[in-house]
Amino acid sequence: MRSATHLNPVSAGTPHTEGAYQRLLEEISTGRIEPGSRITETELAERLQMSRTPVREALRRLEAEGLVTHKPRVGVVVRQLSYPELMELYEMRWVIEGTAARLAARAASDVEIEELAAINDEMAANAGDGAALYALNRQFHTTLIAAARNRYLVKSVRSIELTLQILGPSTLREMSRATEAIEEHARVVEALRARDGAGAEAAMRAHMEAAQRTRLRQLRKHGRLMESEELPEP
Repeated sequence: MRSATHLNPVSAGTPHTEGAYQRLLEEISTGRIEPGSRITETELAERLQMSRTPVREALRRLEAEGLVTHKPRVGVVVRQLSYPELMELYEMRWVIEGTAARLAARAASDVEIEELAAINDEMAANAGDGAALYALNRQFHTTLIAAARNRYLVKSVRSIELTLQILGPSTLREMSRATEAIEEHARVVEALRARDGAGAEAAMRAHMEAAQRTRLRQLRKHGRLMESEELPEP
């Protein structure tokens, strides 16, 4: 089993527990700490140049959020999603983000819709920059969720976004997928401009399905997906 890779020390002045949490979350989401990797509290504290207490609290928070788990005779490891879990995760994305697009067609202001178009145009202008694409893509989806005017959708999305961190780097690191995603966003925006709720929902669901196909292929290619549920040890 692979151990966690080197981390940069938490910068001075950062509240230690939050700093440790954010650094771990970043390392997991970028794939530097891969699913199944063991995280040793003592080694992590040394790398972050802090005491074990904030590291322990950060790991407890990640465990409560379902990103890491304790394995008997192993310790803390980053969770590895099974195929059924991945399918369930993306099913929820279809429902939540599709619903958000439908609601936004009714509730979003013209300014918000044009903001979405501008974000997508910026994605097209930065098609070769993986980090920029990741940030802009998140901004697009966050803006759309906010435009739906439903606080419960926002809460639901937060839970899903946390679980998505386990999956590692964005699917947009593939240029072909980035190009497709920009085109899919454009179809969502077109439906929003027409105030076509059903069309916006269908376009967003198609976008989620395409992302799911790419994610599944990437995870299988790199051996980061369990094909069946992992049963607990007796």
